[in-house]
Amino acid sequence: MKIKPASEEYLLKAKQLTEEGSESLLSRIHINQHANNKLSTLEALAIQLELDDEALSEWRENMHAIRDREAKEAKGKIQNTL
Repeated sequence: MKIKPASEEYLLKAKQLTEEGSESLLSRIHINQHANNKLSTLEALAIQLELDDEALSEWRENMHAIRDREAKEAKGKIQNTL
């Protein structure tokens, strides 16, 4: 699996991480991906930050869809009781 290179935006974000933030992020990176692709730690951090942002965005979209569906269902139940 080929990993896309880190963008400048996320390289800058990775540089600004605290040591604790870096350790936390590094703990979620698969060591094989890091070693096999010969990425620098900064590049690996930047890629993981971008992946996390993408996952969060997808989660937010899914939650929005769920809330919309629940609101429609609740509205339908209220109308059925009238």
